Amino acid sequence: MVAYGAEHRVRVPALRTGWLTQTFVHWSFAPEAVQALLPAELVVDEYEGAAWVGFTPFVMADVRPPGVPAAVPGLPTFAETNLRTYVRHRNGRDGLWFLSIEVACPLMLATRAVGAPYNPATLSVSAGGETVSYAGSRWTGGASYRLVVRPGDKITATERDVWLTSRWRAYTRRLGMLWETPVEHEPWPLADVAVDVLEETLTTAAGLPAPLGEPLVRFSEGVRHVRLGLSRPCLPAAGPS
Repeated sequence: MVAYGAEHRVRVPALRTGWLTQTFVHWSFAPEAVQALLPAELVVDEYEGAAWVGFTPFVMADVRPPGVPAAVPGLPTFAETNLRTYVRHRNGRDGLWFLSIEVACPLMLATRAVGAPYNPATLSVSAGGETVSYAGSRWTGGASYRLVVRPGDKITATERDVWLTSRWRAYTRRLGMLWETPVEHEPWPLADVAVDVLEETLTTAAGLPAPLGEPLVRFSEGVRHVRLGLSRPCLPAAGPS
């Protein structure tokens, strides 16, 4: 079972931030359709026989190196949007694989050094009345999206909610190697949400077919104490951690 709370401590973070005003839109796909987009070292992690892909727009807040408090004025805050799926390394460790990452801060493009698939984009996140609106357009290639939601009551996370939102490492591939980046934060506070508008071409641009059904959508006010560790090459292990 994937853990609701962080499964490890990131004692020496490379970066600290908050992930705020996040909406999770998840679709199920045939596992073979997603497996075709993964490197050989990773296999699709299935839930109830399906692969899942998450479209997650949010605000990356107070980005800073370790030792700098969030209260320091002028820390970078910007919109980001991930398209991700759920995988296991051949050593048994579960994590995320990003199909694409849209970002409104050019400085984040430096993480391409470990293979993170960042794309510069024009993004917006705005809240007004009962709705939260997200929009994005990639600078090259034409992929875009528009999402308008109405957050509802807070919920107790189900097993599937935990499986879809609580992962504690991300995998990337660069220089012929697979890399692993650990993450630690408090559990996601989740809420029901109604979707007023959902238009996107990110999944098509990533090479995905039509999903198997309607999306599962959740909203979160976010987590404020995110600690991202240093990326490191993956080494084979004897078995599951």
